Amino acid sequence: MDITWYGHSCFRLTERNKIAVVTDPYSEKIGLPPLKLKADVVTISHDEPGHNHIAAVKGDVHTITGPGEYEVGGVFITGVPLHYVDETTARSNIAYLFEYDSLTVLHLGDLAHVPDQSTIEALGIVNVLLLPVGGGKGLRAAQAAEVVALIEPNFVVPMHYALPGLKFELDPVDKFLKAMGAGKVQEVEALRVTSSDLQSEQSQVVVIKPQI
Repeated sequence: MDITWYGHSCFRLTERNKIAVVTDPYSEKIGLPPLKLKADVVTISHDEPGHNHIAAVKGDVHTITGPGEYEVGGVFITGVPLHYVDETTARSNIAYLFEYDSLTVLHLGDLAHVPDQSTIEALGIVNVLLLPVGGGKGLRAAQAAEVVALIEPNFVVPMHYALPGLKFELDPVDKFLKAMGAGKVQEVEALRVTSSDLQSEQSQVVVIKPQI
């Protein structure tokens, strides 16, 4: 599987002979360059310009915007409602678990709180965790590190953190790396994962260079 990051919470997941998935495509209104992507499935964690710009993705797109279990082209997708912790709103944030044969990827959207143990256990095994780390309406660095400790994924990919051009303030990724005790992590162009890469018991943090 190849995982490419396009900034903010937008990823493209591809696997040979499987469908391509794009998560949380954003509008240029947030300050990043316009997206030009192609996919078979688009998932939307919540209805805001930083996460819901479906028009940026071309193709015969199947759009998923809510909780439930879906099967598209041999890929199983489970939407799990994880609510904002905010006294002024009852908006839902949907996390998505993608199952590509023997690999699982969990995209947490704008998760803003540490879920309880029963919620974590219901997710099952997570190989790759796509995790908001920059604060704002999502997890702060220390909270994000706590979520990693609970989920225990093989790989952790931070998202939703400060990037040049963003029109709102988020913390830099270095703050999360420090909370994880990971030090300086070299950026990669994309994350390629196979079943043979899942042997380590310790979560590995991978910072993907945004394709913007």
